[in-house]
Amino acid sequence: MLLLLAAVAFILFNTFRMSSKQVEGEPVEKVAISDQVFENLSKAIQFKTISFNEDTPPDSTEFFGFHRFLEQTFPLIHSKLKLEKINTYSLLYTWEGSDPSMKPIILMSHQDVVPVDEPTINQWEAPPFEGRITDTHIIGRGTMDDKGTLIGLLESVEKLLSEGFQPSRTIYIASGHDEEVGGPRGAGKIAELLKERGIKAAMTMDEGGFIAEGLVPGIESPVAMINLGEKGFASFRLIVKTNGGHSSAPPKENTIGILAKAIVDLENNQLPYKMIDPIPQQLEYLGPEMPFFTRMVFANPWLFKKQILEGFNVHTTTAPTIIDGGVKNNVIPTVAEATINFRILPGETIESTQAHIESIVSDKVQVEPVGFLTNPPPVSSADAEPYKVLEKTMRSLHPETVVVPGLVGGATDSRYFYPVSEQVYRFHPMRLDSTSMQRFHGIDEKLGKENYKEIIQFCYQMIKNFN
Repeated sequence: MLLLLAAVAFILFNTFRMSSKQVEGEPVEKVAISDQVFENLSKAIQFKTISFNEDTPPDSTEFFGFHRFLEQTFPLIHSKLKLEKINTYSLLYTWEGSDPSMKPIILMSHQDVVPVDEPTINQWEAPPFEGRITDTHIIGRGTMDDKGTLIGLLESVEKLLSEGFQPSRTIYIASGHDEEVGGPRGAGKIAELLKERGIKAAMTMDEGGFIAEGLVPGIESPVAMINLGEKGFASFRLIVKTNGGHSSAPPKENTIGILAKAIVDLENNQLPYKMIDPIPQQLEYLGPEMPFFTRMVFANPWLFKKQILEGFNVHTTTAPTIIDGGVKNNVIPTVAEATINFRILPGETIESTQAHIESIVSDKVQVEPVGFLTNPPPVSSADAEPYKVLEKTMRSLHPETVVVPGLVGGATDSRYFYPVSEQVYRFHPMRLDSTSMQRFHGIDEKLGKENYKEIIQFCYQMIKNFN
């Protein structure tokens, strides 16, 4: 009984000592933003800068047309900043600072978008590359991923230039052209160039964080997720080869059956959940804003570890995405294949993931890595000064928002910039709820007009606050 009382007392002590980590914002005079910005984003959407796959070259007509559009739309940027084209299609702008002793910052967004599934076009509110402007939204592929943040960032820089603003620290604006297929020829090459020049930035900021509305159970306020890290990305092809045969005399182990069992075995034996950074920090920031019993859970991860990790999906995920095999309904195929995608948790690797697969599936299954692969990058710090600037900017503009560090499940171009940056973060104040989350890479991608102005406002204030 005494042990039980002591445990309860310890749990309650941890719960009550958990206090809010939200910083106080400062009064901000918001800049006036013209509705012309909607027209500019609409025009940007009309260029079909699509990345189809790793082997398909960029459509030069669309990308060069997009570049000409940027030159015409942002004349001050193109007259006052240095522009370099990397690997033909990627863009690197340099805005020289007045104080060379200050470390630069790197601001990122990519130009390319994913294709639209042809059978879904009629389900869109407007054609995906029309850039239609409604009373409330700009509609089109790329509004959310990632031209909304790219054009929004350029709008803020053009505005600052028009006001005669001179940054004290140098600002690099990096925009790759192949993020949707891994980014090796775009952002990867930009990062290599900056490394060759000896650049060491205080911070790189990219896409990958957002304002969650109604997505965090127990918190009514919007939650701004400034992500400190991301999972790795790897796909593996499972290949089964047999002698095949006639379907009227099936062997004991069928080609497709062996493959199907391998897929099921992988789904039933997934990699374990782990308490890794930045999850403890996320609990510290979220917990104090939660109702009492949820706060108690977050304050005592030693006791509620399983529930927390499953709730936050803190493991290397397993997702079968492609399957192929068979040529006729009465022929047992000689070859069947499936592709399984893994989003790799920090602390694990491509190699350890492949070892896990091989330990689970039959030795009749050949395992091969396929396509673009990348290990999870390091996790940045929520205690570093650049994070504090982002946090303060957000709380000043939106004091009702709870700002927390986190881990993004997807992969971004920012992973290339660790060799040239002390800290790497992923965030733009794009507002997402359960409905809009489905629009990423999906049907009816669109961005709210007021939210778009919030993105521009944030970029404008952030640049000022870093200088």
